[in-house]
Amino acid sequence: MSRSRNPFRPGVVALLVLVGAGAFLLALYAIGQGWTGEGEMRNGGEHGAATGLNGHAGLVRLLEATGHDVELSRDPARTGDYALLVLTPPHFADPAEITRILEERRYIGPTMLVLPKWQAMAITPQAGVEAETGWVFIGSPTNPTWFGDLGLDKGARPVVGATQGWQGMGLSGSLPKPETAQAVLASENISLEPLALDSQGDLLAGMAWPVDDTSAYPVLVVFEPDLTNNYGLADETRARLAVALVDTALQGDSSAPVLFDLTLSGLGQSPNLLTLAFRPPFLAATLCLLLAALVIGWRGFARFGAARAELPELAQGKRQLAMNGAALIARLRRWHLLADPWTALVAARITARLGLREHDRPGREAAIDRALARAGHAGPGFAQQAAAMRNAHGPGEILRAARALTAIERTLIP
Repeated sequence: MSRSRNPFRPGVVALLVLVGAGAFLLALYAIGQGWTGEGEMRNGGEHGAATGLNGHAGLVRLLEATGHDVELSRDPARTGDYALLVLTPPHFADPAEITRILEERRYIGPTMLVLPKWQAMAITPQAGVEAETGWVFIGSPTNPTWFGDLGLDKGARPVVGATQGWQGMGLSGSLPKPETAQAVLASENISLEPLALDSQGDLLAGMAWPVDDTSAYPVLVVFEPDLTNNYGLADETRARLAVALVDTALQGDSSAPVLFDLTLSGLGQSPNLLTLAFRPPFLAATLCLLLAALVIGWRGFARFGAARAELPELAQGKRQLAMNGAALIARLRRWHLLADPWTALVAARITARLGLREHDRPGREAAIDRALARAGHAGPGFAQQAAAMRNAHGPGEILRAARALTAIERTLIP
């Protein structure tokens, strides 16, 4: 067999395959991870992806810059990971869901709860203000109504009032809007450990220690969100306090990741099969499949020599076509199908050579018999042999009748 010259360079083909496969896998992974852009997360909320005044994207970047391992979570199941879980629920949050998360994390890891305060409205293009996606107008402050249902401290009730400043964690300063500070009044019977107080001694941030089990993790509660949100981080002292609060909530484990939850703000995303394929324990099977595909591809490129030019499975030409038809009839044992076509073919050749004009079968066969008589033929005529051919059944009879017709043809057409 001949060998065909490969029209493509193996290196170029390998590069195209690798780039295409890599892009396809990256697209699948991006779909599984929910990498659909940050536009939908910059919705003017209080969460860690929001860039408005009430959001916490600034704290995320600040913690990353100070060496913390920070992640944004849209997976509800990740609230059970060992990490400092930062909860930033909105005003409309479900207290039962927050309570469930806090109870679940009692023996898993520390939690930091930042209460909402500002009623925010996204800046639309119709407002005529030059603003980026996610920036907001902040309105009047409103206390969350669900804090008392969490069971962290039944006596703690956040209220909004004026203050002259704040102090705590060895730092002191002022709030962005001192007339709208959210705090728990010092006169309340509270059990929270103070971490940041305002000028009147009211609680701005505190630690809720478990009273029934010393092995459980505490919850750090930030009542005044302007200490940690983007609005508050515009001041360096408040930024230092925000980092100090995070370090305090970590309970000395600076290597633990900081996980900002986005599910309470309505940005949750359930894991799909594609996401699970890239996570343990399914990650091992995925890697094995990818390795097998790589080996198969390598074997395809590393074979010896160029591909052989295979011969066609069916030969071409009239003779081969006739042989194929005969083989089909022999396999099906339909011998009787040969009689009429062969008789008509021989008669057509004879009438064409002799110039006979009869077109119907009886007239044509009679004309051939008259031609045989003129030629001095003494044996059976064409009509008699044609009838014998049509009445033949087995291969032997058909062959004998076909030879007789061929002999007549040779008599008339030497």
